[in-house]
Order: sequence, then structure tokens, then C-alpha cells
Amino acid sequence: MAYLVLVRHGKSEWNKLGLWTGWTDVSLNEDGVKEARETAHKLKDIPFDTVYISSLKRAKQTYDEIKSVLGFHLPEIFTKALDERDYGIYNGKDKWQVKEQVGEQEWVKIRRSWDHPIPEGETMKMVYDRVVPFYQKCIFADLKQGKNILVVAHGNSLRALEKYLDALSNEELVDLEFGIGEAHVYKIDREGKVLSKEIRAENPNKGAI
Repeated sequence: MAYLVLVRHGKSEWNKLGLWTGWTDVSLNEDGVKEARETAHKLKDIPFDTVYISSLKRAKQTYDEIKSVLGFHLPEIFTKALDERDYGIYNGKDKWQVKEQVGEQEWVKIRRSWDHPIPEGETMKMVYDRVVPFYQKCIFADLKQGKNILVVAHGNSLRALEKYLDALSNEELVDLEFGIGEAHVYKIDREGKVLSKEIRAENPNKGAI
């Protein structure tokens, strides 16, 4: 058995403004730094062996705060496979203004549907198709050796991975929320079966940003 801990980065400058961030490389704000440090305190009982981190700075900054609190130095693997979903033409736009422009039904499709296309961007299926193969090839290889793994990434890349881990249908994925700053703690056996799952540092406002 090994631990797999998925952490969503703390609040970024654009999260605060309600903007779709996607691949735009924005930093954490003061709240995000605080959230990352609070999450770290919830993980003190787990002896991590390796960390996998998105290539985007808000994920790296989140891990830097976790590392500072917990005082460890792990092998760090950065990968674009764990980057946030590319929102294409909606990157940098105000989510709530877009909702007014396109209507509730289309807005939900843009945000949460499995394969609804976004011009110049990615569907959730496309995110899944880069995240899950990376998990199978790299992260699970470590878990099979009994290593405890920390993953620091983004709402949609982590939702894609949880779809795989929890065997969720496309419809169930629509309702899956992964709050900013949350840590989802899995216990995984050597065959890849999920033995348990718990949420630490749960964000009471998940889904609102």
C-alpha cells in the first residue's frame, strides 16, 4: 500500500478575479500562499518519497510553501502532462461575464462537460488523454514500489485523474469538484486499486471559483 496525495494549488491572482486561467502562468496571491501552508499542516503524517508538479508556477509555488512547512527535500518531477486545461479563446476572460453572454446551459458545457469543444482549447477528454497515460507510466510505477507520492497540479488535471482513479462516468465527472487548496488522500495497493480516499483541507467554497 502507498499514499497518493493530490493537491490543487492555492488561490492565484486570476482565481481571485474570477478569470479563466488555463495555461496562463499566473502566480499565487497572498491567500493562495496561506492556503498552501495550511494544507501542508494537514499532510504532516505522510512520509513522501517523490513529488510530481505541473509546469505552471502556481503549482510550483504551492509546493514551495508545502516544502517550507514540512521541511523536506523530495525528488521533484515537473511535467506539462499535469498542466491545467487550456481554455482556448476563454483564457483570461471573466467566467461570469461569459456566463451572461452564452447562457447557463452552454456555460456549464464549457466548464464541466466531457467532450464539448472549445475553440483553440482542450476538452476534458483531451486533458484526460494526457494525464492518465502519464499516471500509468510514471506515477503508478512509483506507487507499485511502495513509494508515497505527492502530486501538485490544477482543478481539471486532477479531476481527470480522479475520473480514472474513482472509475467515474462522463456524467459523474460533471459534478466532481476539487476545491482550491484541497488535498485528496488516496491509499493505493500494488495493483492500482483504490483502498480508501479522504479529503483534507476541504474548501467550503469549492465550485465557486
